[in-house]
Amino acid sequence: MAYVQIPKDLTNVKTKVAFNLTKRQLIGFGVAGIIGIPTYLKTRNVLGNDLAVFLMIVLTIPIFFVVFYEKDGLSSEKYLKYIYLHERHQPKVRVSKERFIEMRKEEQNINGKKSDSAKKFRKKKKTGRKTSKKGKRS
Repeated sequence: MAYVQIPKDLTNVKTKVAFNLTKRQLIGFGVAGIIGIPTYLKTRNVLGNDLAVFLMIVLTIPIFFVVFYEKDGLSSEKYLKYIYLHERHQPKVRVSKERFIEMRKEEQNINGKKSDSAKKFRKKKKTGRKTSKKGKRS
């Protein structure tokens, strides 16, 4: 009898619609066809067959990249968004905690804001029961 393994995590399994392609891939092929075929047909008389095919390929490759590229379960646009956010909005050099606190205090002094968050943190009440030394409730 044939034995087929079924993955335990079915969230990564994608539904195939036609020609063993997902909806996203079919839409990508359609968009690439709508852009690439007319480009080829209109430019082959002017540029010649070789350059028209090259232009069609150059115009459709980015569409295929966006449709098919996936890394760690992320689609290409999400992955590129995370790379952009990492490169532009995160500091390049890590700062120690003490230095970060000093920088934060300097910023607050410059802006005229004084934070009482440290005082509030110290005054937080404990949520546990109060017990005496013998361990009985008081």
